[in-house]
Amino acid sequence: MSATQEDSPSQIPVTVLTGYLGAGKTTLLNRILTEHHGQRYAVIVNEFGEVGIDNDLLVESDEEIFEMNNGCICCTVRGDLIRTVQNLMKRRGAFDAIIVETTGVADPAPVAQTFFMDDDVRAAAKLDAVVAVVDARHVLQRLEDTSEAEDQIAFADVILVNKIDLVTDAELAAVEARIRRINPYAVLHRSERSSVEISKVLNRGAFDLDRILSLDPHFLQHGHHDHECGPDCDRDHDHGHHDHTHDHECGPDCGHEHAHHEDRHSVKSISLKAGDLDPDMFFPWINQVTQVQGPNILRLKGILAFKDDPQRYVIQGVHMIVEGDHQRDWKDDEARESRLVFIGRDLNWDVLRDSFNACAAQ
Repeated sequence: MSATQEDSPSQIPVTVLTGYLGAGKTTLLNRILTEHHGQRYAVIVNEFGEVGIDNDLLVESDEEIFEMNNGCICCTVRGDLIRTVQNLMKRRGAFDAIIVETTGVADPAPVAQTFFMDDDVRAAAKLDAVVAVVDARHVLQRLEDTSEAEDQIAFADVILVNKIDLVTDAELAAVEARIRRINPYAVLHRSERSSVEISKVLNRGAFDLDRILSLDPHFLQHGHHDHECGPDCDRDHDHGHHDHTHDHECGPDCGHEHAHHEDRHSVKSISLKAGDLDPDMFFPWINQVTQVQGPNILRLKGILAFKDDPQRYVIQGVHMIVEGDHQRDWKDDEARESRLVFIGRDLNWDVLRDSFNACAAQ
């Protein structure tokens, strides 16, 4: 397991933009590259021609990097993403953040992993957030016939539910409930024609572990559980104090159909909680978990309290690649609590819970 250096102002935040074919990524990219939103983004796309930028909006061209008249720049991935990022860094004063677009049918994992694996890239840039654009009209069908659409939702820190003008309120509620069942931690925004305040989907610092792990008020109000339980469910709907998946939360009279087991695809989220951990137990454990179950782990994120350590330790991972570092001192008024979230396929909650608890400091 690798440890990151402290985040520094010199590290450029990176947003990975994903979404299935036709969801509205290109429309969003055009808005970023052409509208006067006051931010300077460097957008890396797979094929510049697919974005369809009007030549009148180009200020100049420098090899594969195109400067826009709103201060943003655009460049193409020609082969190696690492080389593309390194070339972009030669002009690092020209932009404040990087957006990397994935192809419409792509698994976003390899793109995210790029910003963990290469030392030069990690020194210059940090993964800030994964943003998924979802087609509200067609996403339920896509989730039935492809695993890629599900992976994109599971990976996301922010989800733009687009084309809401093409669905009814009931259909939109069903879409959002399905998204929540896959990924209860992402922030959802609704849009028509990808029209949303840019800062909401490209908010620097969007990968906020405190928000994700504390289950913020947005989730408490709109979380996946309250859309799934029947009228006789005995759960008290206090989302912030339950640290297990839905399968283990409903009482015997709950009307929920336990869809995690019955869905065609089996992505689910698992949240674990403990007090102080023994680092000599935890690090071998997380390494073993990610090596054995890595292909099934789409994302993992956590804030950890280690015995006799005054600082919080933050951790995140994609598949088998995990990194972590100290973040800041624990505050006097906050509980020293370890929280770890997994989003993945075919994960055994009982085994993960028991083995995680075995890492508790004695």
